[in-house]
Amino acid sequence: MKKIKFIKLLLLIIGMANISSCEDFLNRPDKGNYTLAKFYTNDEQCLQAVNPLYTVPWFDFFRGWLRVGDCQSGNYFIEDNGFWLLTPNDDMEEVKSMAASLWAVNARANTILENIDLYAGSGTTETGRHTAKGEALVWKAMAYFFMVRIYGAVPIVHNNTELMNTGEYNQLYRAKIENVYDYIVMTLEQAIEWLPEDNAKGRLDKYSAYGLLSKVYLTKSGYGRNGDRNQDDLDKAKEYAQKVVRESGRELTAEYADIFRGSHNTDDESLIAWRWVTAADNYWTAMNDLQCDLTPSGFSEADSWGSWTGPSLDLQEAFGEKFDGSNPTGALSPNRNNIDKRRKATMMMYGDVYEYFWRNRPTKTNASEQQVSFNQGFDFTKFYGNVLGTFHSSTGANCVKHIVGNNADHLGEFGVPMIGRGTSLATHILRLADVYLVYAEAILGNAASTTDAEALWAFNEVRKRAGIPEKSSITWEDIFKERRLEMAFEGDFWYDIVRWHYYKPDEALAYLNGQNRKNYAGLDDYYRNEGWNSWGVTDGYPKNEKDDKGNDTGKVSPRINEETPDGKPFTHAKFTMPFPSTDLQMNPHLAEDPIDYDLSQYHY
Repeated sequence: MKKIKFIKLLLLIIGMANISSCEDFLNRPDKGNYTLAKFYTNDEQCLQAVNPLYTVPWFDFFRGWLRVGDCQSGNYFIEDNGFWLLTPNDDMEEVKSMAASLWAVNARANTILENIDLYAGSGTTETGRHTAKGEALVWKAMAYFFMVRIYGAVPIVHNNTELMNTGEYNQLYRAKIENVYDYIVMTLEQAIEWLPEDNAKGRLDKYSAYGLLSKVYLTKSGYGRNGDRNQDDLDKAKEYAQKVVRESGRELTAEYADIFRGSHNTDDESLIAWRWVTAADNYWTAMNDLQCDLTPSGFSEADSWGSWTGPSLDLQEAFGEKFDGSNPTGALSPNRNNIDKRRKATMMMYGDVYEYFWRNRPTKTNASEQQVSFNQGFDFTKFYGNVLGTFHSSTGANCVKHIVGNNADHLGEFGVPMIGRGTSLATHILRLADVYLVYAEAILGNAASTTDAEALWAFNEVRKRAGIPEKSSITWEDIFKERRLEMAFEGDFWYDIVRWHYYKPDEALAYLNGQNRKNYAGLDDYYRNEGWNSWGVTDGYPKNEKDDKGNDTGKVSPRINEETPDGKPFTHAKFTMPFPSTDLQMNPHLAEDPIDYDLSQYHY
């Protein structure tokens, strides 16, 4: 019975090409009007076959993407969440769906390669066929890159049909981690050979593959090492990153905040992205569903539950912010003078006003929505402190990235309304700035610091856009922190810690255990108690600090949430996520030691 169910699942995954979109480069034909043998008649149809890989099979991974990349890494607080505590278990639905999603991407990519080779007609060109297959290979490589950093050793599924014919689909052994990285490199090298330097707007091109390959080499450079990184891998990371930052002609988006606005969905900055879309006849899984997870209650017309989450205190402190709790309205940094433009574009804090949110709504002051101003824009100060009479996060801040705003904002950005809580905002998973910092780090290599002109140029280009001073010498710690601030809430920071753990495990573990993973006593209780209309001590809450004489100081005590492992530090085992229980039941070999895979058997 399990075998039959698995075959049905695999066939379903293989058939996932039939998803539509409203963007020209994501159009697909009506599946009722063709068969595989008659479909691949021209280059456009070959590209249409790749279209789902930009959205649908990624959706269930996307739902947990921030939980791994930012929640586990200490950037993103979620109350009562296994990822925040680094305790995701094999029965969690998110653990199951994320793994299924990554395997679906791989199966879909394999199917595209097989179908084009089998069915492409005389109306197609070699360039068209290669472009479509090259795009599929980049997505395949991306899926494996996520898997090896999340689960460690994983099986390699190179060809769906061969696997089905052998009957070994539930007997696969895991490949060793070094094999998986070599397979990713092999896949991207072939993608580079096939892809054009310039593709249609928003689609993957040769430089997308170069950028991803540079990051893969930087990551694998430390695997299996003890205190340093493989110089050959570092040199490769530098070589491929240089092609992107110096040869592609791409430029950083001028204003950092614009990267995350719909009008800049396909900027040069975006090397690889999930291209979500909304349309009346669309599948739900083709839309961006993060808005509801991140926005505080009442922020837009759609349901939102971001009031239970927020940028962590540790991330706020990394940006130079400090919420000391002395006055819960004004103490959300009332005297802030943060020159780093990325802070406001990453997290909403007291005093922030956003001209690109609520463009059609007047500013309001309380729950009755009394109009006090008709200026367009969103004043987080009034919303956070007064509009609903509540605070919207026990960390004193909310996320900005991945948010469109209200329906009027979506219409203004995309010309179409939201569908439910779904948006058309792209999710950038590899940006040009990321490759700039890969370039700088690859040049630094194993040195303690560098004044290399190229490394400083790449590093300082990122800082200049953020409006912060340039440096004349940089260390690994400088780059590590810059990566965190530049790509916070972009699902990436956990993987920076993982690759650090590859070659300096004790340092990486100590970093995790030294983070401020607290939230503020009272703020979450305050939000839950609907009877509270103003900040104050009611029935002993919030839990204010006492001075040495036992007097109430009026300051809110930071505390570790009841669920966090206070006094129970994280361990090295936390750097690998468990396989889902369903996968382990289907294939018991996943629980066994990995084996060496002979990669010479695989060809594209």
